Amino acid sequence: MTKHTPTTISFFGNFGTTNFGNEATLDAMLSRLRLLFPGCEFCCICTGPENVVATHGIAAVPHTIRSARIWDRQLPLSKRLRMATLGLSEELREYARAWRTLGGSDLLIVPGTGLLTDAFGLSGWGPYGLLKWALVARLRRCDVMFVSVGAGPLRSASGRRVVRWALSLAAYRSYRDVPSRALVEATGLRVEDDPIYPDLVFGLSPPAKAAVREGRPVVGLGLMEYSEAYSTASPLRDTYERYVKSLVGVVDWLLDHDYDVKLLLGDRDADTFVVDDLKATLRERLATAGDGRVTYHPIDSVDDLVSQLSATDLVIATRFHNVLMSLLLRKPVVAISFHHKCSSLMGDMGLSDYCQDINTIDAEALIAKFEGLAEHSNDVERTIAQRLEGARSALDEQYEALFDEPLDGSLAARAAATSA
Repeated sequence: MTKHTPTTISFFGNFGTTNFGNEATLDAMLSRLRLLFPGCEFCCICTGPENVVATHGIAAVPHTIRSARIWDRQLPLSKRLRMATLGLSEELREYARAWRTLGGSDLLIVPGTGLLTDAFGLSGWGPYGLLKWALVARLRRCDVMFVSVGAGPLRSASGRRVVRWALSLAAYRSYRDVPSRALVEATGLRVEDDPIYPDLVFGLSPPAKAAVREGRPVVGLGLMEYSEAYSTASPLRDTYERYVKSLVGVVDWLLDHDYDVKLLLGDRDADTFVVDDLKATLRERLATAGDGRVTYHPIDSVDDLVSQLSATDLVIATRFHNVLMSLLLRKPVVAISFHHKCSSLMGDMGLSDYCQDINTIDAEALIAKFEGLAEHSNDVERTIAQRLEGARSALDEQYEALFDEPLDGSLAARAAATSA
C-alpha cells in the first residue's frame, strides 16, 4: 500500500447526485485529505461529474458512458448477437477510458456508502463497474482502498463473486459495521484482518448548537422511498403502504400532543413523492391536514438538510444518513430500520431501544418508541455525545493508519473550522 505522500487521488462512488448521504460522505473524506495533503490533486469517478466540479472544485468524470447493452434475453438470438458485438465494443472503450482517467493516480478510494450490493443488478451502479475500475487501477499500479464501506444485500451468486473479486484487488478494506463484513466474508473472501470503523460522515464537525427556540417543540420526520430490493432479507409486499399509514398516525398523535412536524428528505429526487403520498393521506384523515403545523421546505443540498435538522428538537427518520446526521447534531432520534445498516448504527450508538423495523412498523409501536425517546432525551443526548467522541477518535485512527499522518492539534482546529 502506498505510504509516500500522494500527488493525485481518485474517488469512486455514486456522487454528484441528490442523495445527501453520499454527498456528505464525499465531503467528509475530501475535507480530511485536503488537510492532510494540501498539494494533492483529486478526481471523482461518479454519477454527476458536473455537480461534483461545481460543489467541490475538483476534476470529475462519469463512471460510465456506455449506452449499448451487451445482452437481452427478451430479444431473438440474432438481435442479441448484434447487440453483444456493439456492447462489447463499447465496453472495451470503457476500459480504455478508465486507463486514461487513472493515469498518474496514486490511489483509487471508494469512500464509504453502500456500493457492495447487487440489489439493482450487476451493471450500472452494480458491483461490475466497481470491479472494472479496481482492475484498471491495479494495472495502473494504483492502490485501491475501500474505506468504511457498507455491504448488502448480495442476493445472487454472480453478485457475490463480483464483489469478492473487486475487494480482492484492494490494498486496504474496512467496513462501517459488523454485518457488512460478515456479508463479505460469506462471499469467500478472507476478512479477519479487515477492520471495522464508523461511517465517514462522523468525521464532519457539526455546526454550533442552535439557539433555544420559543414555541412548540418540533419533530423532524425523515421520509424515504422504500425499495424492496434494497431492504431487509424478507420484505413484505405491503410495507410501503403500512409505512405511510403509520407515519400519518404518528403525525396525528404528535399534533394532538402539541408538537409541530417538519418533513425532511435524504434524497431530493427519490423521496419527494413520499411527501405527496403522506400529505394526501393526511388530508384524507385530518380535516385541517395539520393546519400549517406540518411543514415541508425543499432540500437541495447537505447544508440545507443540516439547517433543517438543526431547527428540530427530536427526529424520527428512515434514511440511514438522515439518522446519522441527526446523531451528528446530537438530536435524539428514532430510526425506522429498512436495512441492517440502520439497526447497526443505532446499536453502535447505544440506542437500539429507539430502532423500529420497517417490516413490523405500525403507528402504536412507533409512538411508544418516540414517547420513550422524549422522556429520556437528556440521557440520550449524553449517550450520543459520548459515542460521537468515540466515533471521531476511531476515524482519526483510521486516517493515521492509512496515511501515516496523525491529525495533530493545528490540523484538528482547521478541520473543525472548515467543517463548521
